[in-house]
Amino acid sequence: MNQNKICVIVPTYNNHKTLKRVLDSVLLYTANIIVVNDGSTDETSRILEDYQQLAQIHFPKNSGKGMALRKGFKEAIRLGYDYAITIDSDGQHFASDIPNFVSELSNDSPLLLIGSRNMMQEGVPKKSSFGNKFSNFWFWFETGTRLEDTQSGFRLYPLKHIPKNYFTNKFEFEIEVIVRSAWKGIQVKNIPIKVLYDPTERVSHFRPFQDFTRISVLNTALVFVALFYIKPRDIFNKLKKKGIRKFFLENILESNDSNTTKSLSIALGVFIGISPFWGLQTVIVLALAVLFKLNKVISFTFSNISFPPLIPFIIYGSLKIGSNFIQSSKPLLFDSSMTFSDIQVNINQYLVGSFILAALMAILFGLSGYLLLTIFSTFRNKK
Repeated sequence: MNQNKICVIVPTYNNHKTLKRVLDSVLLYTANIIVVNDGSTDETSRILEDYQQLAQIHFPKNSGKGMALRKGFKEAIRLGYDYAITIDSDGQHFASDIPNFVSELSNDSPLLLIGSRNMMQEGVPKKSSFGNKFSNFWFWFETGTRLEDTQSGFRLYPLKHIPKNYFTNKFEFEIEVIVRSAWKGIQVKNIPIKVLYDPTERVSHFRPFQDFTRISVLNTALVFVALFYIKPRDIFNKLKKKGIRKFFLENILESNDSNTTKSLSIALGVFIGISPFWGLQTVIVLALAVLFKLNKVISFTFSNISFPPLIPFIIYGSLKIGSNFIQSSKPLLFDSSMTFSDIQVNINQYLVGSFILAALMAILFGLSGYLLLTIFSTFRNKK
């Protein structure tokens, strides 16, 4: 098809009405086809007897689309292919779109393409449209990339760059692979494709309750990993790569956000960083930054205000402030004799005081940040 070695993988399960048409249409563009028969119980095996020239994998029983694709990927790699285009066998996709996938390829960087269907066209089931929007939102939340369609099975995968091992076996696999590929730095993007929904021929094996539950569990796990590991990792990598000065200039002073957004992001980070959300600061600050459309990098950076050298001062300030509002049976002596057990006895003072201190420091840092950013912007405009 082009200078890259590309094959087409066709996973199929009980789609005997459309399988032959799909295979014949793909053969107009390439003979590099791998058919994965996922334990079909209809006429699929008999139909495939007429396509002995194609690579075929037969499962003795149905194992799920994810397992079929995983097996297809391994076979494609074994045969020496660089890319694999996957196309469903239910007849909704048009093989004539295959050249459009190929034309998007370049040797610059790995690329994962997902065919974007027009979900507003006549005949598209409402549950499919809703499910796609649901999936698109979580993909954006987990990766920061906005896509129009994350559920289409018409895709192109860079076989040598996507993850090697997976945790899912069924429909949710197609979500896992694109999210984890994006986390590896692979560009994931949509290209428009045609689609046909024919209720007389198309057989869907999606089970609304079971598969939606699996997808929800997967997204819960992916969100957890994204907030606790991926997003902090990316921010630290940017900081390490650019250096503190360049990071501060490019990601804070010269970002496209308004000074108001930047200062509110600073205030949010400081508030969460000082508040007693032990061990949860990262997940909370990133979730709130996304919710309120603030700058995630700035919020995360300032949430680390409670780093070790400052912790004793934050605890002291919290207890001191809290003592003005909460009376204790054992008043604290704010000197070198204060111990951790003293803090435990006066935990209510600490909790109340830390929230008050967090609010005060958030206001102070936010206003100071806004003032400095305004001065910087004015100076830069004069230049």
